[in-house]
Amino acid sequence: MNGLAAYAESQQALTDDEIVNKHGPLVKRIAYHLISRLPPSVQRDDLIQAGMIGLLEASRNYDATQGASFETYAGIRIRGAMLDEIRRSDWAPRSVHKKARVVAEAIRTIEHQTGRDARDQEVADKLGISLGEYHKVLQDGIGYRVLSYEDMGVGDDDFMETYASHQMGPLDGVQHDDFKRSLAEAIASLPERERLVMALYYEEELNLREIGEVLGVSESRVCQIHSQAVVRLQARMAHWNKP
Repeated sequence: MNGLAAYAESQQALTDDEIVNKHGPLVKRIAYHLISRLPPSVQRDDLIQAGMIGLLEASRNYDATQGASFETYAGIRIRGAMLDEIRRSDWAPRSVHKKARVVAEAIRTIEHQTGRDARDQEVADKLGISLGEYHKVLQDGIGYRVLSYEDMGVGDDDFMETYASHQMGPLDGVQHDDFKRSLAEAIASLPERERLVMALYYEEELNLREIGEVLGVSESRVCQIHSQAVVRLQARMAHWNKP
């Protein structure tokens, strides 16, 4: 029996309480990592509770023959369970989601017509609102949006999340790679400041206040820039949502 198989067998022999005691710190570490990047209304204890459920599911579904360690596999399932809980608890009114779609469509139209990045004032004019109102729309939306490169399809965690749920067929793999490539190109094509904010937020894991200090702008302005980048990506990736 190889090491992974022996480890898997020992995991299966543990009771639920023993699994929680042994791997509970992993759940809390992931929860604290996520909570620092989420709106204040998201409760840490809710994330931990969802993560514990993910941990127990991971212990029952783990297959050592797939090559990933239990900690790697469990970490993915724990994080996924937390994100699922956040999405289920989405308190955003429909108007917020509708406005985000309208903004994305306006950006897509402007960029198609001009062949360059849509400017804030152009989007506001297209929507028939003031620049201040447009920025308010962006700021309202960011508090309801939970997004990461992994959620969009970029990064090794996304591949592992797929592994954690099912095995991909050949066509799935091609489409997955094409999506990742298209998204990476869309991110690279963002205006410089938006691209920088995305990198600092998702790669360097700075919070909005810290990014504001780096850029010399207010936290609310960083919030607007981040939301603008996300909506712009949604506009540029819209073709992936078409049947």
